[in-house]
Amino acid sequence: MATRKIEISYSESGNGWVAHVTTTAPRKTSHVVRISRAELERYGGGDVHELIRRSFEFLLDHEANTSILPEFDLGTIERYFPDYPAAMKKS
Repeated sequence: MATRKIEISYSESGNGWVAHVTTTAPRKTSHVVRISRAELERYGGGDVHELIRRSFEFLLDHEANTSILPEFDLGTIERYFPDYPAAMKKS
């Protein structure tokens, strides 16, 4: 299995943050993720960077990076994977 790499940059935007995430394995993909302050709190609080990293690790455990939407709100993950909130609170 190829080593996966997750690169994250983010900035504040309105009532939250916008993250630009690049993943590799099997090939390089780019994603834009919007995170609201409410989502940060709902999915574990704390550090935005850490939540994004854990969220992408979760996604990559469940699907290929080429299947991850190119742009989405963080809460969208829960719509596809109902176990996402519990997984975020455990990690």
